[in-house]
Amino acid sequence: MAPSIISKALPLISQHEETSDFSLTVAPFIHHFFELPSRLLSIKSLDGLRDVYLDTNPVISAFAFSLLVAQIAFVVSTINKNYSQIDRVWSILPGLYNAHYWYWAKLTGIRSQRLDVLAIFSACWSARLTFNYWRKGGYDKGSEDYRWKVVKSRIPNETVWVVFNYVVISLFQSVLLFFIATPFYILVLGSRIQPEIISRDALFPQILSVLLVLEFYADNQQWEFHLAKHKYQRTAKVPEDWDAKDLDRGFNTLGLWQYSRHPNFAAEQAIWAVIYEWGCFQSGSIVNWTAFGAFFYLAVFQGSTPITENISSQKYPEYKEYKRYVGRFVPKLLGPKWDDYLKAQEKKNPIADATPAKGADKLRGSKKLR
Repeated sequence: MAPSIISKALPLISQHEETSDFSLTVAPFIHHFFELPSRLLSIKSLDGLRDVYLDTNPVISAFAFSLLVAQIAFVVSTINKNYSQIDRVWSILPGLYNAHYWYWAKLTGIRSQRLDVLAIFSACWSARLTFNYWRKGGYDKGSEDYRWKVVKSRIPNETVWVVFNYVVISLFQSVLLFFIATPFYILVLGSRIQPEIISRDALFPQILSVLLVLEFYADNQQWEFHLAKHKYQRTAKVPEDWDAKDLDRGFNTLGLWQYSRHPNFAAEQAIWAVIYEWGCFQSGSIVNWTAFGAFFYLAVFQGSTPITENISSQKYPEYKEYKRYVGRFVPKLLGPKWDDYLKAQEKKNPIADATPAKGADKLRGSKKLR
């Protein structure tokens, strides 16, 4: 028999279809949110903290934590005038929420291979993205996403900016990171009914693994390109295994980047869409309440990527041509490709040393990535 704590903090359901029903699985526990502050203040020992943790529905406690993060981010950003506070935890919070669901389930006696697999994947995703953010200087003192300055320049009224900082940058983004992890809750509920991973279920972690590898390669190709470009700019010498034409262009069009203008963003969005679909598959639903996270996560990329590209178009004259020939996220299937554009340019401006450098050819993928 399951521990009695489950009946207090989880719904009593017996069918997979019920696991995605908000009115059954979340709404009955909303009162936990309003009781949580007084219960936390009454804690006098670690055992008391554990009791509060287990007696509170995991979605409610995760949501409350996201609100706390939002308040901290707003206060810190207001004091420091640095609006990348949520950016610094962007790669950490979703993995933390998934770890929370996994740990809560474990403590309450819910054991499942499905939960173990997704928890391990989330840890790998978080570690990889955090490392990439760190090596780009994201955690350096004073570091801030350059796009916030662009956004702030479009909102000259200080009062409006303060409201925008609180509602959008701090609150919305923090709550969004909570929501993209909510499919894990559906998997927790479903694991009470069927703990084992079935054959069709196993497809999801395989897809997620492929997407994570693609994102890793895309980010690493971008990192290597910019290292070479900055070295070229400092020394006025083309680094070994690189082509001056590619570096002079100023932006990466090699490897995966010749097929997608943002292959890393494409993989990132797909990861959370697949996790959402895993919850749908588990519950037998086409759409459920956790779609809020996946939908708005994708919407953030649709809104922020044009800002990035407008800046790139102003910095790099050839970027507008790049946009014509290469899809933003998904490769273009019809019409001329980036290679066709390069060949046309070579015919217009013949270059004596037409043989590409070894490293550039490797990244471009003309032989090894196709």
